[in-house]
Amino acid sequence: MAHGTHDFEDDPRNEQILIWVNGDLLPRDRAVVSVFDSGFVLGDGVWEGLRVSGGHPAFLDLHLDRLYEGATAILLDIGLSREELTAAIYETLRANDMVDGVHVRLMVTRGVKRTPYQDPRVTVGPATVVIIAEHKEVMPRTVTEGITLFTTHVRRATPDTLDPKLNAHSKLNDITACIQAYTAGADEALMLDPHGFVATCNSTHFFVVKGTPAEPEVWTSDGRFCLGGITRGNVLAMCRDGGITARETTFSLTDVYSAQEAFVTGTFAGVVPVRTVDGRIIGTGARGPVVERLQGMYRDLVAADVAGRTAP
Repeated sequence: MAHGTHDFEDDPRNEQILIWVNGDLLPRDRAVVSVFDSGFVLGDGVWEGLRVSGGHPAFLDLHLDRLYEGATAILLDIGLSREELTAAIYETLRANDMVDGVHVRLMVTRGVKRTPYQDPRVTVGPATVVIIAEHKEVMPRTVTEGITLFTTHVRRATPDTLDPKLNAHSKLNDITACIQAYTAGADEALMLDPHGFVATCNSTHFFVVKGTPAEPEVWTSDGRFCLGGITRGNVLAMCRDGGITARETTFSLTDVYSAQEAFVTGTFAGVVPVRTVDGRIIGTGARGPVVERLQGMYRDLVAADVAGRTAP
């Protein structure tokens, strides 16, 4: 069985990868940042995860939109244009001879600080930009057998505390939720919003299939307390284009436990079924027809996106 949507088999090629650090391609044992870097000291930065197919990062424009939106929100000057950042990603892929089965982590921090203190004005250098591309394949059993979830007591933050829309380096809220879930014997955490309604998972977005088998409806949270997920948005669009009713709505755990199917979405694994939530078997406990259909539609969507791309 899978133990989370990010499970993968170690690939020996990753020992020899070159990592892009502020314009230099370095072996992994030399790819380091300063102990005074804002990301290390405070988790001050934004990031994106990208899947590569056919030599191209899928949905790159949407990911860059979110990256620059987050940077703007926290007054972080990335120091590179979208075109320059895109060129750096492709340079990293070419340097590592990567085409398929690749996951990219693009990270931007505020840069090096004069002293380890939170005030952004003590930053003395430009932003730190790191691109790590690794050979990573989703485990086949993850997408067929699915995962289990446990509802954690750790709630999603309100926007006036830490805006859930920010894909920030600081993920301690999600980490504590993940810890509670796996110590309870589940794979990942299901998180509620401040009002007790279903919000999202610690590293993925959560969906249920309601309605009837003949006329299924796909539900996900109203979106106020979760990251603006790229895969989440793509799945909602796929449903509507494919004639499946899709709702962004408010619902409770009672709605979850009685669902026909449940699944999570994320950049790395795409669409992944959920077998159980809090010990309750969802549907038959196996991948259902709606999830299987969405997995096929998502593969086609990725293929169509990268087919229209040209490397700089």
